[in-house]
Amino acid sequence: MQTHFSLAQLANPDVAHSEEIIRKCVHCGFCTATCPTYVTLGNELDSPRGRIYLIKDMLENGRPADTQIVTHIDRCLSCLSCMTTCPSGVNYMHLVDHARAHIEETYRRPLPDRLIRAMLAKVLPYPARFRAALKLAALGRPFASLLDKAGPLRPLAAMLRLAPTSVPAAAPGQAPGMRAEGAASGPAHGKRVALLSGCAQSVLDPGINAATTRLLNRLGVEVVIPRGEGCCGSLTHHMGREDEALASARRNVDAWTRAMGEGGLDAIIVTTSGCGTTIKDYGHMLRLDPAYADKAKAVSALAKDVTEFLATLDLPAPARPGSAVVAYHSACSMQHGQRITRAPKELLKKAGYIVRDVPEGHLCCGSAGTYNMLQPEISARLRDRKVRNIESVAPDLIATGNIGCMTQIGSGTGIPILHTVELLDWAYGGARPEKLAGQPAAVAAE
Repeated sequence: MQTHFSLAQLANPDVAHSEEIIRKCVHCGFCTATCPTYVTLGNELDSPRGRIYLIKDMLENGRPADTQIVTHIDRCLSCLSCMTTCPSGVNYMHLVDHARAHIEETYRRPLPDRLIRAMLAKVLPYPARFRAALKLAALGRPFASLLDKAGPLRPLAAMLRLAPTSVPAAAPGQAPGMRAEGAASGPAHGKRVALLSGCAQSVLDPGINAATTRLLNRLGVEVVIPRGEGCCGSLTHHMGREDEALASARRNVDAWTRAMGEGGLDAIIVTTSGCGTTIKDYGHMLRLDPAYADKAKAVSALAKDVTEFLATLDLPAPARPGSAVVAYHSACSMQHGQRITRAPKELLKKAGYIVRDVPEGHLCCGSAGTYNMLQPEISARLRDRKVRNIESVAPDLIATGNIGCMTQIGSGTGIPILHTVELLDWAYGGARPEKLAGQPAAVAAE
């Protein structure tokens, strides 16, 4: 795509990077076939190609964002399916991230939108605040239908409906600063890893990291949770709040750098694929910060999804080979963001599960961080489409690697949905997941 940026504009490194990305686009339109919003809405401006035109026009003319571009950029899920499809290597992720930051700097949203986004940014990344908010949501849930009638407040209704009816207790031994050690019952790999405790997942489902720690310990892997780490920054990053996102990234880089110096790390294990995509991009996000550029690059190189890391280990025979039929939902951040497609399914098959692919597996479930709250109508349509496809393969269980997908899909089906590592922990000697209580014997038997 031809561009006409001035030399003064290209002196800005973010603009220069976006110009390089835009020039790679050849207008082929392959991305439209796999873009969830284009497939759902049928509007060219809700496709990656259409959004690239809008971003180009905005940046090239050096103008503030307007209502049209905000509408169509806000509808983007950042599922990155377009990057998997694109034959020209267009890094749409970096381009849309830049556009969101530009929108945040130059566009004044309506007051309700500003307040809702500020609330999400100040609550979700902080576990104590998020836990308190979920408890308050129980009081507000009866008013969700009233909020639906007030258009600008529909995101609040979506939040209330997504909130769990009960908040699980924090898992013991998972607080930052704690060291998790256990006797190995499998091959002693002699590895030492840091485990991201994160933010929302640690509140919504602390059992995921607990299962990860148990499984890795039994395999002879030492797990540490460095003091000072927390939210990866993806939630604020995808809302264009770059100062907050970069502050989170720097805090985590500092924590993991200290852990590297205190005993070395073979990997930084991430159990939420959305977080993993962002952490693996820290090297880019902090490339212009001389104090953090090299450290961030080192951290990104160590970041591994838990299944990506497990695939490198010599796993023993499963303690209780499973026979349950599992529909594997590949989160967008896993298959498109991190390009991890085979490892989770192969691990589940090796553990004895019968794994079935989901039709239209490339399409997003509609979760996408805060998307299911900020764009509830589109999100619900994508969720219903995903649930129909999952249920079409008649699974006993659903497995995925992202807490957002678990929450989103779980709100639309009665089929139990678990994190992939929970099923692996169970197969390799761990306790039966609590989510399977009351399930048929073929699914839940020890």
